[in-house]
Amino acid sequence: MVSDGSTTPADLTEDERAALHQVELGLEWLHRAHGHLVEFHHNTGHAMDHLAEAEPLLRECGYDELADAVRDRYLPHGVIDDDRWSYDVLESFQEGFLDEIEAFEQEAREAVADGQRHAAERAQERTWKDRAGRERRE
Repeated sequence: MVSDGSTTPADLTEDERAALHQVELGLEWLHRAHGHLVEFHHNTGHAMDHLAEAEPLLRECGYDELADAVRDRYLPHGVIDDDRWSYDVLESFQEGFLDEIEAFEQEAREAVADGQRHAAERAQERTWKDRAGRERRE
């Protein structure tokens, strides 16, 4: 099998390329989900920063009960199950499911295409380049 990164392994069937492509797309979508979790983590942090800034302002305005609620109830509160913070959710995803699917995707590439990435795209590239070359020759 060719694995120089420039061509598709010659002995891959269309079904093998399609199956591998779906695995690769699954991983790519999980990377997008990971990005959303990073954004969720950052947005949660910014929200908590605003609440932390509100606490002394509420206190200065004489709203001690509201300030106490921010300090005692909301700032130390997790985003899931009262105690899981956004970084914990992000780390659990990264070190669990995402790592497992990344390993599976690599295993699938090794088994099907000698480890080569984007076999379907390489086949498409080759087809389009071949077609363009034929058109120029005609």
